[in-house]
Parts: sequence; structure tokens; C-alpha cells
Amino acid sequence: MSIVESASLVRPHMPRSAAIDRGRRFAAWALAVCAGLALVWAAGQWAAQREAKALTDAMQRSIEVHAVGLRGATARYSYLPAIVAQHPEVPALLQNPRDSARIERTNRYLEVVNRRADADALYLMDAGGLTLAASNWNDAQSFVGQVYANRPYFIDARAGRSGLFYGVGQTTGIPGLFISAPVRQEERIVGVVAVKLGLKAITTAWAQARDPIVVTDERGIVVIGSVPGWNYRATRPLSADDERWLCVHQQYGTCGSVKPLDWQVRRTAGDPAYRLRATIDGRTREWLALDEVLPELGWTLTVMSDTAAVAFARRMAWVLAALALAALLLGTLYWRLRERRVHELRQTGAELERRVAERTGELQEAHAFRQAMEDSLIVGMRARDLDGRIIYANRAFCDMLGLREDEVVGAMPPYTFWHPDEIERQWQLHNAAITGRAPRTGTEHRFRHRDGRDVIAMVYTAPLIDGQGRHTGWMSSVVDITAGKRAEERQRQQNEQLQHAARLASVGEMASTLAHELNQPLMAMSNFAGAARAFSAQGKADVLADCLDGIRAQAQRAREVIDRVREMARRRSTVFAPVALNEVVGNVLALVGPELRRHQVSVGTVLDDSLPLVNGDRILLEQVLVNLLLNAMQALDAVPSAQRRIEVGTARDDGRVRFSVADHGPGVPAAAAERLFEPFNTTRPQGLGLGLSICRTIVESHGGRIGHAPRDGGGAVFTVELPIEK
Repeated sequence: MSIVESASLVRPHMPRSAAIDRGRRFAAWALAVCAGLALVWAAGQWAAQREAKALTDAMQRSIEVHAVGLRGATARYSYLPAIVAQHPEVPALLQNPRDSARIERTNRYLEVVNRRADADALYLMDAGGLTLAASNWNDAQSFVGQVYANRPYFIDARAGRSGLFYGVGQTTGIPGLFISAPVRQEERIVGVVAVKLGLKAITTAWAQARDPIVVTDERGIVVIGSVPGWNYRATRPLSADDERWLCVHQQYGTCGSVKPLDWQVRRTAGDPAYRLRATIDGRTREWLALDEVLPELGWTLTVMSDTAAVAFARRMAWVLAALALAALLLGTLYWRLRERRVHELRQTGAELERRVAERTGELQEAHAFRQAMEDSLIVGMRARDLDGRIIYANRAFCDMLGLREDEVVGAMPPYTFWHPDEIERQWQLHNAAITGRAPRTGTEHRFRHRDGRDVIAMVYTAPLIDGQGRHTGWMSSVVDITAGKRAEERQRQQNEQLQHAARLASVGEMASTLAHELNQPLMAMSNFAGAARAFSAQGKADVLADCLDGIRAQAQRAREVIDRVREMARRRSTVFAPVALNEVVGNVLALVGPELRRHQVSVGTVLDDSLPLVNGDRILLEQVLVNLLLNAMQALDAVPSAQRRIEVGTARDDGRVRFSVADHGPGVPAAAAERLFEPFNTTRPQGLGLGLSICRTIVESHGGRIGHAPRDGGGAVFTVELPIEK
């Protein structure tokens, strides 16, 4: 059975009304599809026209900018030839063109003007077009001696007009814009001044453009443009007259050098923009082009924009319109699936709520764990935002200052816990922290507790970064070092007491010598007083005055001895100031001199008179030198008196100053050398072993170092090095 016969058997069983309804539905769907396709096509055309208009507007704005640039480049130099033509040297050289001195002056004048104007070349031609002087007179391709009578800019200026001409240079082969002006003398035109501009700034900027930009002359030849392969090529056929003119004036090179461009132009009536098809790098492309005539330059500026954007807009409109139709068709399917989807969403919502509840519980547990961890910390934690507002503080930080959390969080500087005596310093530390300049080693702060006591803390600050990697503030850890500071202060006081005790011990060791030193001026004063009584009874006034002067001198001598002992023995705080080491040596030798003489010890000094100052405590440095001298003196007890000698020296070495004490004794035993500066280490039966230990403490507190070495020939040398005051 054939297909036709089968269809005829089936068709009688289909109701006629159902077939009609089905045909109507099919016709309605077909009509809807056709209408939809028509709307899609119309939408594409509308989008293409809209995109083309947008491109035209953008090109109009761009062409205005480029036109201003071209006009500005020429206007900037349009005055230059006329001004140069008025310089006295110019007409003078035209009158005496063989004057070599005047030629040199004119060349140098043109060179200076050209350099200041930043042009390519500036030159002077006589009435026959011969170049007499030029700014490039010293170059290999100098214009001097060249004849440019055939160039239009020379012809225009020779006729009394300002010349403007763009072409390839006859001498250099480099293109440029030539601007000229006549040189007049008594109403006669005796020469022409011309300036050449390279327009490199414009061509360089255009080379970066995405789409082509070109300038054509009145013959349709591309003068400059962003596509190098189009330069000096004709956009339309040239006439025979144009060919002859170009050949005579050699505007773009030799005769026949201008070749045609394969440009296909399609214009639409009433539309300023037009379609242009051309080839670049072997690839044919189409642009939307717009022209702007520059009558003052004789040029036409053309800006292009790739039509790919128009085609893309059309395609996108078609796609969007098609998608809209598809969405409309799918809308009915969505409506049918909506109820089932709502049911699924209800089930999903219930599951989501259950998971949210579980997650919330986990977050609460994590928060409680973090809170317990923070509360257990003994280090204070504080966070500030970028404006300096405190946004977080843990319990340790609040307890450290005796404040509640609500009294700290939200506070802005100056904070209530800043110490009132250090407000300015706290501002400096705060600004350094919030600008990221806080040192990684931390900064020391003095805070004020609620009860009024001082809290000394070390603060370490680091950037606060959120989950998205953004810098939102600063996190600081605050360590309470008040107890440590108090311990350091007690240690400092104990060191001062120990140093004071050592000075008293040194004075005690010299007590008998000092008593003898005082006894001498006292005995002398007694003798002078007895003699004064006798001379007074005899009426000898002149001799009596000498006796009184002697009493006063001996009293001053005794006072100096007592002042030195009192200055060494009195208890005082450390005071750092500029100190001259040579003066320290002099004071100490005056103090211990009697003791040295009693032990029959001679002292030699080698002092550097140009020694710079050091920053230190004079009394402590004198104490170091006294200890070293007494140790050296005691080391000489077993040496014959004739060989008892100590050398004291000062010198400067590599940014530091030093003083040394050398003795001629037996030296330091090797077994004691390693522990020489340790406390309670001594080689003397009655010694405490604290002298050299105190010396090392004093020297290191001054930023220096102390050491010893064997002396050549026997004995020991102790050296102290200190930094120079800055």
C-alpha cells in the first residue's frame, strides 16, 4: 500500500474541527515566528544605525581634537620666519652675501633661534633661492649653498605672501612642513626666510591610534598619517597637470613617485560619514570615515573607525532579540514548571534553615572558644581602624589600664589612658603607627592607670587585613613591662651605689697620702703665720704682705686637694655631657699624683691635642682612669723603684677615641686573663675583685669597650675606646 493510500485511510478518522484548529494554530505560530524574525531584523538594523551614529559622534570629537593639534603646530611657528626676517643681520647679509663674518654671525643666530623654537631647520635664501645661512650650517646635510627656487613656499614668499608647504626635503629626503616669509628692504623683496617642522609629535601620537588617521592635500595625496604605507600615495587619480606640478616642485620626491591607493568609497546622501574599504598589510578592511577640511593649511583631515563595532552591534541586537523571543517562548514552559519548582523550593528552604541553624551553632561555639582564648591571654590586644578609632580590646588590655571594655572601644585619640606628661610623644607614636611607620621591634609607651599609677608597656603594631585582603586598620599587642622597668631602675641604683662605694674605696686607699698632701700646705701656712707675726712686730709691711700671699696660696692648694677628693667621693646621678678626655687625664693625675709619688712611680703622658669630645659622665670616666692607674701602681710594688713607670696616652682611631694605661710590671697571669673583668675576680689578697668589673660596666654604659693586652717589654696595657660625640 502506498503512503497516499495510508493517509487517505487515516484522514477520515480525524475530526474536521480538530484539523481546522490545528491548522489555525500552525498558521498563528508561523505568523508569530515571521513577526519575530522581522522584529529581530529590525532590531539589528536599529542597533547598527545607532552604533554608526555613536561612532560618527566620536569621530567628530576626535577630528576636532586632531584639527586643533595640526592648527596649533603650524600656528606656533607661523610668526617665526617673519620675526627672523626683521633681524638686522638678515637684510645686511642679503646686501653683502660674500661677507664671511656676517655669514657666521647669521648662521649662529639662526642656530640659537632654531634651538629655542625646537624646529627642524631655519634658513635664509636670497632672491634667487640660494641658501646663504642656515641653522644646520655645521651639519653634513646643511642647507647652505642649496637652491630652493622651485619650491612653492619660496615662490609664494618671493611674491610677497606667507608660504606654507609640506613635502619631502630636497637635501635631506626627510619630509616636513615648510613655512616662509619674505625679507623686505625699502619695499623690495630681497630674500626669503623659511622654517622646517617635522611634525614628529603628531605622527608619533597618531601611530598609537587604533584606527587610521590621515591628512591629504588638495590633490588627494596622503601627506601624513598613522599608516606608513599610505604616505605620499594618491587617494584618487591624478590629472596630467597634477603630475607635471609634482614633477616640477618635487613635493614628494622624484617624478612619478606618487602611486595610487586602492580606496573604495561608498557615500550616503545626507550622511557626513562614509564607508571606506582599503588594504593594510595585505588585509582588506572597511572603516567608517569622516573628513574635516582645513582651508588655512590646504589639507583635509580624515579620521576612520573600524565598522566591526557596527557589525558587532547588529549581531548582538539579533542575538538579544532572538533570546528575547526564546525567553517568551520559554515563558509558558516556566509557568507550567512553576508549581513544581515552588514545592521544591519549600523543601530546599526547610533544609537550608536546618543547615543555617547548625552553622550558627558552630559559629557560636567558635566565638565562645575564641573569647575564652582571648580572655586567657596576659598580653593586651588592641585593634584600631584607619582613622585611629579603637574597634577592639581584649580583657588583658582593659585590666592593664583598669578600664572597662565600653570605655576603651570606640575611643578616638587622644585616649584617656595616655599619660598627661607625654601627650605630644603619644601623638607622634600614634601617627607613626597608623601610617605604617611603627618599628617592628616595638615602641615603649607610658600609660596612666585609672588609679593614677604609671603603666610602662611595649606596643607591637601590624596591619589588620580582612578576609578580602583589604587593609582595614592596625592590630597591636601590648606587653606590660612595668615590673621589668622597676627592676632595671633598682639595678641602676645598685650600680650607682656600687660605683660610689668603689670611688670611696679608691679615696680610702689614698687616705694617708691625701693626709700628707694636706699636711704640707697646713705646715706651710703655720710657718707663714709665725713669720707674719714677727714681721708685723718689726713693722715690715712689704715682707708681711708676702707672708699673707703665701698663706693664701697654701690655703688655695689645700682647697684644691679637698675639692678633688670631695668631687670623687660624693654620691650623684649619672649626667652625660660633652667631655674632653685630655682634661679627664689631667684631673685624675692631679688627684692620684701624691699617691704615685709616695710609691715612687713616674708617669709619662702622650696626649693627642686634636682629640674630639665624647658624650659621657666626667666623674665616671675619671673613676675608670683612677681604677686603672691604682691597679697599675699596685702591679709595680714588686718592681725596683727605678723601673716603676706608667704611660698614659690618648688617641683617635677610626671614628672612636681611646685612652690607655700601660705599666712596666709583671703583667697579667694567663690563668686570670680570661676572667679579668668578672666580678669578685682578683689576684690581690685584700682585693674585692670589683674594680675592673665596675670599669667595664661604666665603659659599656657609654657605648664603648675596655680590653687589655701584654705590653712589649713586660707589663700590661689597658685600653678604653669610646664613641665620638655627634
